[in-house]
Amino acid sequence: MTWRDQLLNWFNEHQREMPWRSNPLPYNVWVSEIMLQQTQVDTVIPYFNRFLDRFPTVHDLAKAPQDDVLKLWEGLGYYSRARNLHKAAKHVSQELNGELPSDYEGLQTILGIGPYCAAAITSIAFGNPVPVVDGNVFRVFTRFWGIYEDIKLPTTRKMLFDRLTPEIQHVNPSSFNQGIMELGALVCSPKQPKCSSCPLSSDCFALKTGVIYDLPVKAKAKPVPHFNIAVGVIWKEGKLLIGKRKEDQMLGGLWEFPGGKQKENETLQETVIREIKEETSLDVQIDKQYCTIKHAYSHFKITLHVFKCTYVSGNATANTTDEIKWIPLSEIDTYAFPKANIKALDVIKEEELSKTLL
Repeated sequence: MTWRDQLLNWFNEHQREMPWRSNPLPYNVWVSEIMLQQTQVDTVIPYFNRFLDRFPTVHDLAKAPQDDVLKLWEGLGYYSRARNLHKAAKHVSQELNGELPSDYEGLQTILGIGPYCAAAITSIAFGNPVPVVDGNVFRVFTRFWGIYEDIKLPTTRKMLFDRLTPEIQHVNPSSFNQGIMELGALVCSPKQPKCSSCPLSSDCFALKTGVIYDLPVKAKAKPVPHFNIAVGVIWKEGKLLIGKRKEDQMLGGLWEFPGGKQKENETLQETVIREIKEETSLDVQIDKQYCTIKHAYSHFKITLHVFKCTYVSGNATANTTDEIKWIPLSEIDTYAFPKANIKALDVIKEEELSKTLL
């Protein structure tokens, strides 16, 4: 029995239930693969189910306002995925009669679909023999075949793609690709691989030579920068001010409280007053600090300092955002916010609500 057969037998027995697996329509697989980028399966499943309930077809997604799409994506992170998926849905709906391209090259012409995603969609939804190469695949096969090249290098990705391409021709492409990804997620994990449960263990180079934890080889990442961010929740006549980030910014299309990075030799309170003036033309008074939130993005970390402010003077203008609004706190949940802001909102709502109950 070949290692391919052993892999498929294991997958048929141990695969997890996932809503896109039970109904692998091209649209379903597309949405799932976009959501699964940088995100674990258990996190994605409830988001996927809500998304498909709201937008069951590509035409439904194409017709939806972007704010509705971002609100459903809220908390999932990497929001450019949602914006690109929405734009791509409009293209597929209007220009391609709602039909995704079925081939590997054609799929990569769709906004937001790169080589990995294209390989996953064409193999799972259309049965085409194109191997996927992602973190799980790197881990499984650098260990299995004893590959010491840096997995961050494009040449290593191409080498694995070329080596897996003839292998996938002999089996069911969907099960082959999903089997490898499942094996990497459930068995061949980074720190505690379950080698005794692995269907490939008898031929695994890393297991035989005792170098499991040496592979895959990955160049050390650069130190992650940290920024202090100070924002103000500005109150005026029972309403608070929110701004919508510009489309071309990180977290574009999401709403936030005015504020920004602390400058050198500047207190957090000075940051809030300066940033609010620059962004909205308003003068404010700082009343207190609501909370401090730590949050990590892919390439940097922040500490978000959230201050309660009272409007003093000025006419609110959207100097650095697409739009600003004064809204009652009761309407805040209808707007999509970044995750760090959501954490802060939990504190703000609890505090403000407790006052109304006194």
